Amino acid sequence: MDFHYTVTAQKDFDSAVAAVEAAVTANGFRVLHVHDIQATFKDRGVEHDPYKIVEVCNVGFAKQALESGLLVGLMMPCKINVYLEKGQTKISLFLPSTVASFFPQAGLEGLAGEVEAVLKRVVDMAAA
Repeated sequence: MDFHYTVTAQKDFDSAVAAVEAAVTANGFRVLHVHDIQATFKDRGVEHDPYKIVEVCNVGFAKQALESGLLVGLMMPCKINVYLEKGQTKISLFLPSTVASFFPQAGLEGLAGEVEAVLKRVVDMAAA
């Protein structure tokens, strides 16, 4: 079982990050935080290629997930990563269906599938 959905963006890194943020909003989610891994590493004297982790949430979906089991929150919020790999901009999503497999007793399959479909659309929109 794949745990991620990854595409190659047809744009540069900064444009891809901006496109992810715009697509998240356009699809009913909210950007909670953007972690700039390159900047964090640089502050500690370590070089790294551009890499950002965009944490996103939809409060309705999050509420349903947490109602199924509070430990589900260990895998929230959803994350979309934008990074460079061999000179190409990549956008990766940690698949919500993976979360459902960690908590089989919670019955998250339907909800995870719904969230996953929306977030794959976000990734596809951002990469185009």
